[in-house]
Amino acid sequence: MEKTKETAANIGASAKSGLEKTKANVQEKTEKMTAHNPLEKELATQKKDERVAQAELDKQAARNHNAAASAGNTLGQGRHHTTGTGGNPNATGYGTGGTHR
Repeated sequence: MEKTKETAANIGASAKSGLEKTKANVQEKTEKMTAHNPLEKELATQKKDERVAQAELDKQAARNHNAAASAGNTLGQGRHHTTGTGGNPNATGYGTGGTHR
């Protein structure tokens, strides 16, 4: 079951990476069409290359995270408990003690 979840998460990471790469390519083409000199065109290409590289790094980081989470769950570790505090690590998860209406 955990392997299936990991695979699904990896597919999502790959899809997101592909989307980001496509967006980078489209933006590069748009910037090249509106560029007025070769330097602007070169800058557009460099920006695209950086965005594509970042998308690939993000995908690899997500895959590593998914593998670690899957490995932890198979050992009975790494299970996350949500307190409903909105992601605030300093919150206790307890109410203020006020009157509820």
